[in-house]
Amino acid sequence: MNLNLETLFNVKNKTAVVTGGSRGIGAMITEGFLANGCKVYITARKKEALEDKAKELTKKYNIDCIPYCVDLSTVDGVNEFANFITEKESDGINFLINNAGAAWGAKLEEYPEDGWDKVNNINVKTPFFLTQKLVKNLEKKASKEDPTRIVNIASIDGIRVGNIGETYAYSAAKSGIIHLTKHLAKILVERNIVVNAIAPGPFDSHMLGKAVNFDYSFIADMNPRKRIGSPEDIAGLCIYLCSRAGAYTVGETITCDGGMVNTT
Repeated sequence: MNLNLETLFNVKNKTAVVTGGSRGIGAMITEGFLANGCKVYITARKKEALEDKAKELTKKYNIDCIPYCVDLSTVDGVNEFANFITEKESDGINFLINNAGAAWGAKLEEYPEDGWDKVNNINVKTPFFLTQKLVKNLEKKASKEDPTRIVNIASIDGIRVGNIGETYAYSAAKSGIIHLTKHLAKILVERNIVVNAIAPGPFDSHMLGKAVNFDYSFIADMNPRKRIGSPEDIAGLCIYLCSRAGAYTVGETITCDGGMVNTT
């Protein structure tokens, strides 16, 4: 037994993959890992911004942040990235953070099929098939004493209907990833791979920012904590789930929302 904080929450010398890791919640999680000695691979579709972010974070934390530009909304893109990770990390990775996402808002009568498909592809299909392609890689580092981890980034909109816009596909997709998390957890726990999800509330992100013109004041006023989420909030929770402290937490979806789901 070792209850020292540095042991309980240690992710040093581990390797993580964070999809959509160049901005928003993904960047917050990435920085949390890097700040604590964990190498991180990040993905995005915009190459220049992705590479600039990776260089910035590598310099800031003196830990490798490796960018890979890819469109993960297609199985071809998933296969390409999985092959890259398998080649670069032939001994396995420790953490897969399925964070990349998309939203689309439109009135019910006008909601387009391409919007529905885009949102469900990146929010549900991509995490499933990336998990499928990297599961053997995760198994290489997995053990009973130190399981590898998958953390799916869901949303409180998958638990209750949000107040901003008519985002039908997003709500459905995030509800789907919550249930998919439970199903994957049931199957993979026997292979020493622990699967959980986080359901964030409002954070400073490109997705939410566009919906509110990057003015978060009224969002903060509606929140029981009277603020939006911070990097410490989301990174801390993700590190918990990936550390020794979270090794016995399986198949859960933990809200990180200032109390929006449970107190309003």
